[in-house]
Amino acid sequence: MPVHPDAVHGLAFAIVASATSPLVLLDGDLMVIGASATFFRAFHIEPSSAPGLPIFELGHGEWNVPQLRSLLKATASGDAEIDAYEMDLRSERGEPRRLVLNAQKLDYGDEACRYILVSVADVTDARVAAKLKDDLLREKAILLQEVQHRVANSLQIIASVILQSARKVGSEETRIHLTDAHNRVMSVAALQHELSASRLGAVELRAYFTKLCDSIGASMIRDHDQLVLEVKADDSKTEADVSVSLGLIVTELVINCLKHAFPGGRTGKIEVGYTSRGPNWTLSVADNGVGIPKDAASSTPGLGTSIVDALAHARVQVADANPGTIVSVVHTQIAAVADEREHHDGETRAAG
Repeated sequence: MPVHPDAVHGLAFAIVASATSPLVLLDGDLMVIGASATFFRAFHIEPSSAPGLPIFELGHGEWNVPQLRSLLKATASGDAEIDAYEMDLRSERGEPRRLVLNAQKLDYGDEACRYILVSVADVTDARVAAKLKDDLLREKAILLQEVQHRVANSLQIIASVILQSARKVGSEETRIHLTDAHNRVMSVAALQHELSASRLGAVELRAYFTKLCDSIGASMIRDHDQLVLEVKADDSKTEADVSVSLGLIVTELVINCLKHAFPGGRTGKIEVGYTSRGPNWTLSVADNGVGIPKDAASSTPGLGTSIVDALAHARVQVADANPGTIVSVVHTQIAAVADEREHHDGETRAAG
């Protein structure tokens, strides 16, 4: 038995009027049948003045937006639905309000019962909060970049003081230690300059390692025809904090090669490599120098264990490169997870 249009009209009007969110019910000609009390309160419209008016004449005409008119006409004809349409509602009451509108045709199978239900969400405060957050993040990025720049400059000053001290001391051993300290501080300064240039985004490791090695080579390699320092890395990128640890590892391993792999003015080559697949990566520093000493205790590279400990699931591998030595720092997160799962499954089988 078909439902009488007046009954449908009355039911739709009652549902919309009692809604707790801003809703507007329109007929097929986009005339206002009714709206929720929350809609009238939110947009300062007299409830008795709305029924029978086109939605575009509500208030002081602020709803008469050409694109909204086109979208509602397309919705009424069944050609489209409004899904999260954003618009600025400009009125004489103050600042524009940012609205998100959704509209759909309610079809009861009878042309006499064509209705358009429009829901309205005021997202002005949310957009203001999002803009404030973006502004604060931008300001934080600028301040942090400035701090990094100042830190790099301060490190260079410290390095200069250390180098001056190294030139003045009489002890050769002390001079060597001070020179090593100068080289390390200069390398860290290069790290800071590179991070400052990255603007807190993802750091491209090939360019990052290349600039770092250029800095190390400039301060420690006297004859670049005698010793070559190269970087071979893929297109990997990483976060700034991770790149700091990687840079420190490269610095330690390269300096270790320069100090021990080429005694007596030997010629040679040092190659820094980096590859990654997902969360797994391998960082390596290889040389074609004198190789691993016969004394196993002295074959461990001068790499601070605290740096490696800061990298979860990373392990250091030292191998003979024939000729020379290759030191690899391997991060295998997926394998570690798989091993834990296999261990757990084994315990379960044993318990069964």
